[in-house]
Amino acid sequence: MEKSSSHIHPIFDQLLQRSDKEKLLQQKSCVLWMTGLSGSGKSTIAKGLERKLHESGYLSYVLDGDNVRTGINANLGFSEEDRLENIRRIAEISKLFVQSGVICINSFVSPTKDIRQQAKDIIGSDDFIEIYINASFDVCAQRDVKGLYKKALAGEIKNFTGLDAPFEAPENADIEIKTAEISIEAAVNQVYEQIIQRIKY
Repeated sequence: MEKSSSHIHPIFDQLLQRSDKEKLLQQKSCVLWMTGLSGSGKSTIAKGLERKLHESGYLSYVLDGDNVRTGINANLGFSEEDRLENIRRIAEISKLFVQSGVICINSFVSPTKDIRQQAKDIIGSDDFIEIYINASFDVCAQRDVKGLYKKALAGEIKNFTGLDAPFEAPENADIEIKTAEISIEAAVNQVYEQIIQRIKY
């Protein structure tokens, strides 16, 4: 009697595991979740960290408003409900990156503890590294790279985080970087030094 072909190669139809991907890439994946006010330096640090990791032989990917809000979350606004859905989708995407063995660097205001906890619950606490990019409202308003603070202070933007919408600073972030006190290069190096042992294979 001829055997069923489904039993000839029983492992071929099984998905490769995260450990297989990490072994291939020679790194341990995780999510680096950067939170802080608009203009605090999150995206700049994230991009600098991605470059430094790349130069050191690590594969990472940056998720921020530029590539998420214009793509998969283009249909979302800035209501509380939409902000929650925005972070939920980002967390689910991040989880897929982690399962692929990739270091995912996230740069999002994610202003409340509940929103960040939602992301942490989806990704898993073992894989979630919270990084607080700490700069005061006044410091960020002085920088005002995108002109958002000027508009918000003039009343042209409603529900602006830190002004008329809350920003709940992390109380026990895994890493805290005070960008008013150090250069971007020093900030990138600080984050790198604090995560390198976590991602080494």
